[in-house]
Amino acid sequence: MISRIEGKIVLKADKYIVVDVGGVGYKISVSPDTLAKLPKEGSVSLFTHLHVREDALELYGFKDIKELEFFEMLINISGIGPKSALSIIGIAPIETLKKAIGSGDTSYLTKVSGIGKKMSEKIVLELRDKLSALGHRAEEGELSGELDAVEALRSLGYSQNEARDALKQVSPDLSSVSDRVKQALKILGGK
Repeated sequence: MISRIEGKIVLKADKYIVVDVGGVGYKISVSPDTLAKLPKEGSVSLFTHLHVREDALELYGFKDIKELEFFEMLINISGIGPKSALSIIGIAPIETLKKAIGSGDTSYLTKVSGIGKKMSEKIVLELRDKLSALGHRAEEGELSGELDAVEALRSLGYSQNEARDALKQVSPDLSSVSDRVKQALKILGGK
């Protein structure tokens, strides 16, 4: 199994990169967050998961081990494939997703295309105890505040993806919804 790749980025596309390692180019699918953190050119080191299918070998890459571990938890759930797992990882920071699942909040997961209410409930059911044992239970109101911030930005005309991307960049020290929205608006205004 290939668990880590280090090499030079030769191509950076929308959902994957190609890394040259000793003259061999590896196509590696990555999450939107990982893609944003990678340079357009230069060397890179990624933790990887090799997904074996009957007709293909696919590599999925992650900048840090926490993202890889969460990805592997998701794909161990029947009905969740690697592409769905990458989509889930792309909607919010990993810690926020873990807290949402640990507290039983399915609304975060239903925002992903292809993940309906039943599948989100299945994810919560299968991962809740594992994540709660690891200390990923959200404080009361913490997730609703995040959802309120997203909805506030959406009501101002921003898409859900724009709102979530901006909120990912907001300082975690800001706890009130209004402060988080104000900071997100500054980030969105700077683009």
